[in-house]
This record gives sequence, C-alpha cells and structure tokens, in this order.
Amino acid sequence: MVISFPFTGSLTLIAFVSWIPILLVEATISQQKYKSRKVFLHAYITFFIYNLGTTFWVWNASPGGSILAFLVNSLLMALVFYGFHLTKKYVGNKEGYAALLIYWIGFEYFHYDWESSWPWLSLGNVFSITPSWIQWYSVTGVLGGSLWVLIVNLLLFRCYQNVLLKAEKWKIQTPLFYTAGFIVIVPFIVSLTMYFNYEEKVNPIEVVAIQPNVNPYEKFNGSALLQLKNMVELAKTKVTSKTDLVVAPETAISSYIYEGNANNSREYQYLAESKFDLNNALLLWGASTFNHFSHKNSVASRLLSTGVFEETYNSSILIDSINAPKVLHKSKLVPGVEKIPFVSTFPFMSSWSIDLGGSTVGYGIEKEPSIFKTSSFNIAPVICYESIFGGFVAEQCNKGAEIICIITNDGWWKNTPGYKQHASFASLRAIENRRSIVRSANTGTTCFINQRGDFVKSTDWWVKDVIRGDINLNDEKSFYTKRGDVLGRSFGFVALLLLLFTFVRRFKKTVSK
Repeated sequence: MVISFPFTGSLTLIAFVSWIPILLVEATISQQKYKSRKVFLHAYITFFIYNLGTTFWVWNASPGGSILAFLVNSLLMALVFYGFHLTKKYVGNKEGYAALLIYWIGFEYFHYDWESSWPWLSLGNVFSITPSWIQWYSVTGVLGGSLWVLIVNLLLFRCYQNVLLKAEKWKIQTPLFYTAGFIVIVPFIVSLTMYFNYEEKVNPIEVVAIQPNVNPYEKFNGSALLQLKNMVELAKTKVTSKTDLVVAPETAISSYIYEGNANNSREYQYLAESKFDLNNALLLWGASTFNHFSHKNSVASRLLSTGVFEETYNSSILIDSINAPKVLHKSKLVPGVEKIPFVSTFPFMSSWSIDLGGSTVGYGIEKEPSIFKTSSFNIAPVICYESIFGGFVAEQCNKGAEIICIITNDGWWKNTPGYKQHASFASLRAIENRRSIVRSANTGTTCFINQRGDFVKSTDWWVKDVIRGDINLNDEKSFYTKRGDVLGRSFGFVALLLLLFTFVRRFKKTVSK
C-alpha cells in the first residue's frame, strides 16, 4: 500500500495487488477458526503501517497531532476491515466479500464529512499522478478509483486463495484471471479514449500565480506589510496588459484584518492601491481575518473583555475594486490544528487546542461551499486542506465556478512527500469537474493544471518564483459536478443496513448457543 501511493513509492500498479496479503491473513484465520480479534489485530498493524508510511511527514508540522492521526485513522480502517470479517463469518462468504466493497466505499464517503475527517488516504487518490488512467473520475469521483482497486484485489486474491488454501489448479482460475484483466484494462481504455479526445473550450484568461517562499514557521513573526510588498513586486515581473487575475497563497496577508472595516487595514490599503500597478486585475489573496458578534456565533466564538464575541478565520479575499473586499472563509479545517473535533459536544476539550493567534477552539468556518462571482468570471476559492474534498469542490463548481483557485501553505511539512501528494490531488479536482486550476503555494508547488489533470506549468520547491499563463474557463458541468458522490451515498446507505443485519445474525447465533 505504501509503495503504490504517490511519492512514497509511486508504483501505482502495485495498488491492484496491495490488499492480497491482508485478505490472505483474514482467510487463514477464518479457515483455522481462530478468534476474530486476530483479524482486527493484523488489520490494525497493516493499516498503521499504511498510515505511517504514507503520511509520516505530518510529524514535521505537529508531532502530537501526527501520532493521534496515525492511531485513530488506523483504528477506523481496521474496524471497517473487521466489519467485513464479521459479515463474512455470520452472513456468508460471498456476502462478506461484497461487504468489503460496500463498507470501505461507505467509510471513505463518511470520512469526508465528520468532525475528524481525513480523506488523504482514500484508495482512489493513488492515481493522482496518472491522470490519463482516470478520466472517468468526471463521473464517479475518487470513490470510483477506490472501488476499482478493491474489485481487482478481490478477484486476484480469490485466484491465489483457491490455489494456496483450496489446492485447486491454476488452470481452473482462468475465468477469474480474465475477469480481473477485463476490469483492469477496460477502465484504462475508456480513460485513454476520453483523455486523447477531450478538447477544452477555448475561453482563456491570463493568470499570474505567486510563490513568495516565506518560511511558514517565521512568516507570522515577520512584517506582514513587507511580505505583501515583496509579493506585489514579484507579481509585477509577470503581469502584462492582458492579465486578468493575480493569485497569492494561503495567509499571504498574515496580520489579522477586521472584516467589519477592512479598509482601515494598512495591508489591505496597500494591496488595493497596488491594483493599478497590476493591470487592475482581480486579486485573489489568502488572508487571516476576524469578525465581531454580539452573541456567540459558533463554537469558534470567544468572549472578549469588551463583551463582544470574536471569531478568527483562515480566509480568501477577492479585490475586484477599491471598495471593501469580498471575503470567504475556509470551511474544511484540519482536525487538531485548526479545530478541535467534537468540541461542541465536549466543551472541556477546548483547552486542548493549539494556539492559533487568539482562538481557543479553532477557526470559524463558511457554512457551505461558496464562490466568488465577478462581472468577468466566477471563481472557486479552495484553501489548502479543502482541495482533497472532491464533493466540496464539486459543489462550488455546481454553483457556477468556472475556474478553481487553490491557495495553500505546504511548507509546514518541509521537503517531504506531503507537499507533492497535496499538489497531485489537485489533478483529481480538475478531472472531476473539468475545470482548469490555478494553484498558488507559499512554497511547494505553484502550478497551472488543465481540465484533463495535466500539470501545464509548475515551480520548484523552496524557491521564490512567479508564473504566468493562459488557462481556459469552463461553465459546463460534468456528471460528478452535478451529482457528487452518488457512489458513496449509495454504498454508505447499504453499508449501514448490512452492518445492522450482520449484528442481528450474530446475536441470533449467540442466543441459539
């Protein structure tokens, strides 16, 4: 599993056989009638290795948080696998193996939208470095890739199991081999056909994306205004008379701006005044912002000594005139870093939060996926972690976004597979929605991605840089854009029913004994 994942091996084809060992372990335990807890133990060890081997780099940003993430995510995955084993044990073999598909896809879907969401390791993400293989993600999304991986693994496992555990001859396995080959090859052919026949509608805008390369561990202690000036000067070297949009990374404005009166901020004033020198282009900038309320607006609100409630945000700001900016807040927050999971249920957990410059329970959020609408075109602003949530970005595109702008700060993880994986996942969003992507990273990978998921132009790691390019707008909606994770919703619903049925059967067998 580790060596097939992007940038921790990148041997993508290995994904199609990566589950066979753990499936053989489960089959042997079942055949030998060992205790079911052995399945859970082996599954936990397997998935812990998977989590640690693919996301070890999280340690660089948060040692404590990374340990918790490894332990909890491995536990969740092991429980899903254990659920498959129980269904196989109490309902039947065929139903059990079908349950593995149903439970796992349902799990990945639910893992997108709860307090401790961490969909980084969704199996379908393994194909992020091979966009020509998965053009049909415009229909199924990433979960279609996860299903593809699991089905092929199960078929090849059955071949091996029949020979190893049942002493059957290899020749008898021919139908299974042919079926597995068919399921591998047909999606390849379909995808390559879509890839080479896809033509973008020519509707270009000129975009400039900035990579300021400010050390993330130092930027919040430095001069926010000086950093802004450096970014503007960098942009000036690429801006032309045709430039329509200039994009700067997450928290490019590192000092907090009060949303109630942004014009009083000297950083905002400087940026607004710089529009003339930047061809009066639209400016999409990452920013730290805050707002005040007369009441407790959400769990992120904290009471000040003045009697008002304050919320802080990780925001994107759009400046399309010299008036007050348009502001949208990050919705998908990183658990344990930008928010404390379940704090609304367990308020005492607020004391466990990391210091985020004033918030005791993390950032406030935008209530739903939103976009910036301008007189020229509509933009989906995607802040860092949000870019791994396919359904979230699809909702933005369904609301009219014609281009996706990802602003991020990947330097927390240093020079590890983390920033490379994160950048590669952007290709999946491009394919799912058939939208061009502008990605501005503080450092890491600033790039342009076309509607087929290809990197058209990109920067190197840990360099100050800026890129310019023409990218096409698109207002047509793919099936995935319009319908979202139909696969996940369907499998998730069936998974709950099947799990309930499994426990009923288990209870009946226990009573009958």
